[in-house]
Amino acid sequence: MNIDKLRAKLIAAARKHSPSEQAPYAFEQRILRHLSDRPVADFWALWGRPLWQAAMACIAITLLCGGWAALNRPKADDAANFSQDFEAAVFAPMSEHIEDAW
Repeated sequence: MNIDKLRAKLIAAARKHSPSEQAPYAFEQRILRHLSDRPVADFWALWGRPLWQAAMACIAITLLCGGWAALNRPKADDAANFSQDFEAAVFAPMSEHIEDAW
């Protein structure tokens, strides 16, 4: 079958039967309603939910660490030892001789 002949026949048949000028009843309203029914993508909602979940996880971790720190706070007699131990650790390199380190 010749494709050019077929194309010419189809175009001639289409020209014989012109499309109707009348649209179906309420066609415009149906199309506009169909277009307005489609949900609009809300990018803030896509980001908002994971960020709120992350915030809740951070609050939970903060509360757990705060509770752990409150339960393990140093006692009064340990505070004096801590200050002496801290001073010894900070000034320990100064008490060594440089020749001994090499």
